[in-house]
Amino acid sequence: MRVLVAHPSSELYGTDRVLLESVDGFLEAGWTVGVALPVDGPLVPELRRRGVAVYRCSSPVLRKNLMSLGGVARLAASSVMGSLRGLRLIHHFAPDVLYVNTITIPLWPILARLTRRRVLTHVHEAEGSASRLLQIALAAPLLIATSVVANSTYSSGVHVRALPRLSGRLKIVYNGVPGPSGAAPARRETPSPLTVLYVGRLSYRKGVDAVIDAVGELTRRSVSVHLDIVGAVYPGYEPYEATLRESVARQGLESVVSFHGFHADVSAFRTASDVAVVSSRLDEPFGNTAVETLLAGRPLVVSETSGLKEAAGGYESVQFVPPGDVLQLAQALQRVAEEWGRYRDAAARDSVSASGKHGTAAYRRAISEALERTAWTDD
Repeated sequence: MRVLVAHPSSELYGTDRVLLESVDGFLEAGWTVGVALPVDGPLVPELRRRGVAVYRCSSPVLRKNLMSLGGVARLAASSVMGSLRGLRLIHHFAPDVLYVNTITIPLWPILARLTRRRVLTHVHEAEGSASRLLQIALAAPLLIATSVVANSTYSSGVHVRALPRLSGRLKIVYNGVPGPSGAAPARRETPSPLTVLYVGRLSYRKGVDAVIDAVGELTRRSVSVHLDIVGAVYPGYEPYEATLRESVARQGLESVVSFHGFHADVSAFRTASDVAVVSSRLDEPFGNTAVETLLAGRPLVVSETSGLKEAAGGYESVQFVPPGDVLQLAQALQRVAEEWGRYRDAAARDSVSASGKHGTAAYRRAISEALERTAWTDD
């Protein structure tokens, strides 16, 4: 059996890493796998290392900057070109099933149906705060999928509310998150400075500016703290990073905040950290970074919103704070510093629980079984 995987990026952030786990599951189940990517990037050598054929095949990716008259024109033009490329690739690779690893590339399910292939769509997105019209537009391609899996109950609920006809069709498969390689236990002594870690995109919706402001508040309270920021902006969003650096300079935090850029392997940063922050202002369908923190045995401060509550709920070492609330974020971090022994020990226990809930072996089995069911569905 042959599966063609369609994915919208070639990076190594959360959804990209889940894609690698899916590919591993398909390979373990004996499938022949090909992957269609729009551009080259660090994901490509990871796939080739697994013996997977990688094809450069661009198709339109839904982004907010397309929500304009000019953006719609660009989307239409890229859809025409993407259709031609996609149809040629499907004819060349001859898959039994297409696995579409996001709802942001809606052309692929259409091409699958035009070529009479079954298609499994994996939902990783949930814009619960978006307009109803946008929610319907994002969910509509799911109606033509043979089968659909979602990464959380929250994600599923957002799309079912937008299109009630999807009720009962979305199966939940929680992300499989690899544990950190060579992770060391948290330090025994009370940390000074408290090393805070942010890993992820640099964007307003991720709340990186709020983390910097919270660290500034702690320094004004004479709390010894250091912030490591690991990640980069989307191309074209460099002005946001400039505002972050300006905020650091304005608050006199140059010796307190370090920008490290993108790193494919963040294990060293997790080992060096005492506590991590997931500070999203807007909806998150799940929360891979939150789970990675738990697996590493580190306390976590996380926004109390959307799928993050599902990913990080029920753990002793987790503190939830309102999205964008600088003072409560600072207070939660200060609490970790002041009650270090309690949070350190709780994080060690939570690491064991998270490993059982989000292990990669169970995920690989679940996603490969979903693909098998799709292949044999009579639709």
